Amino acid sequence: MKTLYVSDLDGTLLTSDQVTSSFTNETINRLVESGMLFSYATARSFSTAHKVTAGMSANFPVIVYNGTFIRNNDGGKILLKNLFDKNKAVGIAEDLISGGVQPIVYSLIDGTEKFSYIQSKINDAERDFILTRKGDYRDRPIDSFEQLTEGEIFYFTCIDDPEKLEPFYLKYKDEFNCFYQSDIYSGEQWLEIIPKSASKSKAANQLKKLLGCDKLVVFGDGINDIDLFEAADECYAVKNAVDALKQIATGIIASNNDDGVAKFLLEQFG
Repeated sequence: MKTLYVSDLDGTLLTSDQVTSSFTNETINRLVESGMLFSYATARSFSTAHKVTAGMSANFPVIVYNGTFIRNNDGGKILLKNLFDKNKAVGIAEDLISGGVQPIVYSLIDGTEKFSYIQSKINDAERDFILTRKGDYRDRPIDSFEQLTEGEIFYFTCIDDPEKLEPFYLKYKDEFNCFYQSDIYSGEQWLEIIPKSASKSKAANQLKKLLGCDKLVVFGDGINDIDLFEAADECYAVKNAVDALKQIATGIIASNNDDGVAKFLLEQFG
């Protein structure tokens, strides 16, 4: 039986310092090279995920942008993509802006990943977010709505007051996959909107099929991992996970700061 192991990243595979430990890097590199089928699934982009897992050099597929893309860890080649219908994406952008929300729009433009925003209209929280990506090749400040909606759109990020964002979450949560939560690092309220065809659980199952696996085992820590847990044959919550996830888990493993995922994998393959 071929088993695919998929771990959430922040709060699960990453330590509280937002990096993978040397023990986790060394363990996963060695196990993947010896034949273990592994991936991580994250809301992060490939670029930011790759930075915080820099010591993880083995070649394995990774699920990024909450399941919008599956890419190779080594080199970033896109293996699978889940995109918005262009007309629907343009409609979302128009709707958000008419409601006083300025979105950051992620798209593939001429095959290159970019995040675009109307530079003169973004708010302070979004400007702070963009500053954390200073020098990022994806950064694309623009001046017009036409530029904002260019390319193959796959993700919307909005950072604003809950009073502005919640109505859009309620409006779109059934038609698309939406994430409405406070950022665990900044505390700012975020609304992220992605295609209905994209989610961690769907991407994990797509990858499971792509690799010809019979079993899916997953790891997580947060509410946003519930759908991934429900799609798996076995699911393990790290010790620091929220109670709601622990209640549906197959078992509880050591915390993210104690290399819980890597130690579990080592027990299985060591």
